[in-house]
Amino acid sequence: MNGFAWGGFAVNLAWAAAAALAVMLVTFAVAVRKGVHRIVDVAWGIAFAAVAVVSCAASAGDGDAGRRVLVTALTAVWGLRLAVHIGRRGRGHGEDPRYEKLLAKVPGSADLYALRMVYLLQGGLVWLVSLPVQAAQYIPSPMTGFAVAGAVLWAVGLVFEAGGDAQLARFKADPANKGRLMTRGLWSWTRHPNYFGDFCVWWGLFLIACDSAAAAAVSVVSPLAMSLLLTRGSGKALLERHMSERPGYAAYAARTSGFFPRPPRKRT
Repeated sequence: MNGFAWGGFAVNLAWAAAAALAVMLVTFAVAVRKGVHRIVDVAWGIAFAAVAVVSCAASAGDGDAGRRVLVTALTAVWGLRLAVHIGRRGRGHGEDPRYEKLLAKVPGSADLYALRMVYLLQGGLVWLVSLPVQAAQYIPSPMTGFAVAGAVLWAVGLVFEAGGDAQLARFKADPANKGRLMTRGLWSWTRHPNYFGDFCVWWGLFLIACDSAAAAAVSVVSPLAMSLLLTRGSGKALLERHMSERPGYAAYAARTSGFFPRPPRKRT
C-alpha cells in the first residue's frame, strides 16, 4: 500500500516502546527519591518527544526526509512545551491530589502500585497515541496536501493549547482572582482551550500520516483514543466534575462551548 516500509515500521514499534518505557522508568526512580509522583505528568510530553526522535533516527533510509523532520519537530515542540508548562505549574507544590487519592488506600507498596497503574500505563498510552508519529516516518513518497493540512491543524492546536495555558497562568498569578473562574480570552470561546488544542494537535499529526493509506490505517486509533481521553476520560469530563461546584460555573457553562470553540452566548 503506497510503498509503506512495513518492515522498518514493525521494528520501530519496539524501539518506540523502549523509548517510552525508558522515560517512564527514569521518571519513576526520580519520583520515588523525591516522594512525589506528580512529576509523571512532566514525563508525558517528554516521552512523546523521545519516541519521535528515536523513530526519526530509526527510519533513516526508509521514509521521506522532509516528512520525518516535520513530524519529529512538531511532536517534540508540542511535547517539550507541555512538559515545561506542567513543570512550572507544579513547582513548589506537594503531591497531586489525584495521586494522593489513588495511592491512599493501596494495600502493600504504593510505589509499586504507582509503577504499574500510572507509569507503565502512561508509557503504554504514549506508545499507542504516538502511532501516527511513528508511521509517518516510514512513508517514502514526498509530502502532499495532507501533510500541509496536518501542519496547519497542528499549529491551530498549539495556539489554543499554549495560549489557553498562558492566559490561565496569568489569571491565577493575580491574587485578586483567587477562587474566581477564568472566563476571558480563549476561555470565553471554549471551556477547555487546552484540551481542544490537544485534540487538534493529534488529528493534525494523523493527517500527516495520511499521505499513505497504510500509515493512516494503522494509526487512526491514535487520534480516536486521544479524543476519548480528552472528552470522556481524564480531560474534560474529570475537570468539569471538579469545577461544577464552583460559584458561577453553571452560568459560565451555559454561555460557553464545552469543547469546540464558538462565540459565547449572550447573557439572558
